[in-house]
Amino acid sequence: MTWDLTADRPIYAQLIEQLELRICSGTYPPGSRLPSVRDLAQEASVNPNTMQRALARLEEDGLLYSHRTSGRFVTEDAELIRKTKNKLAHEQVQEFLQRMKDLGFEYNEILSIITDIAEELIK
Repeated sequence: MTWDLTADRPIYAQLIEQLELRICSGTYPPGSRLPSVRDLAQEASVNPNTMQRALARLEEDGLLYSHRTSGRFVTEDAELIRKTKNKLAHEQVQEFLQRMKDLGFEYNEILSIITDIAEELIK
């Protein structure tokens, strides 16, 4: 999974979102050890201090925990991961619906489009 960072939003916020996505998708499974701050920063092409700040925020939120000598680990709290996954999904749906509204679609038109696409994908 590549680090998809853009210049239109703060890097710190994008790193948090990308790390949450990696945790929710299983790239970093529950209980797994994360790469070092330096390795993650190098991989994402960001300043290590920025990466450290994002990781610290995820620790505050409970998604990560650290052991002084062992590094950082992903929580094993499946409920917290599920809630984070739902939060990310909610944000994506909200953004999608706002774009559809901006394009001029009405409620029933949006539902019809979603239904059609869902039926195609499920077949």
